[in-house]
Amino acid sequence: MNTKINELNTLLSEADCLVNTKQIHAVLDSMAQKITKDLSNKIPLVICVMNGGLIPAAALIERLHFPLELDYIHATRYGMETEGDALKWLSYPQSSLKDREILVIDDIFDQGHTLLAIKDWFNDQGAKNVYTATIINKVHDRKIESMLPDYIGIDVEDRFLFGYGMDYQGFFRNLPGIYAVKGS
Repeated sequence: MNTKINELNTLLSEADCLVNTKQIHAVLDSMAQKITKDLSNKIPLVICVMNGGLIPAAALIERLHFPLELDYIHATRYGMETEGDALKWLSYPQSSLKDREILVIDDIFDQGHTLLAIKDWFNDQGAKNVYTATIINKVHDRKIESMLPDYIGIDVEDRFLFGYGMDYQGFFRNLPGIYAVKGS
């Protein structure tokens, strides 16, 4: 156990902070203004994508001062790995989806496979409109061309990221900033 703690503490001490807490709060404020403008008169169903979307969704919805409902899904391509293929559904929403305005909040927009599959699933369930929001947009040229979140917080470089919902081997989702593993 001490070896793992030391390994993780070393990883964090050597990591680069790419987005600090102050920057995250500014990003969330800006996103909330745009979402409020677009959705405040629609009573949206806000869907948190677990586990990564938990912290960003909580911070974002506390800035949305209009009627909304909240639910979650747990769908992942990665699990505890750094790469993944097929989307694995661990939990579906409990709310009625038919003819609903839905806002899906996740932590990161990397290539877009997960978010596109989630958006398509909601559309297949009869949602009226599906909007997507991510705090982080990882900048690279491996994105799915047909997918772009409706609300993007901040662009970051293409590195292995953790913090503010994103994990490193299941750890550090709780950090108040966005970090990159040294040398990634």
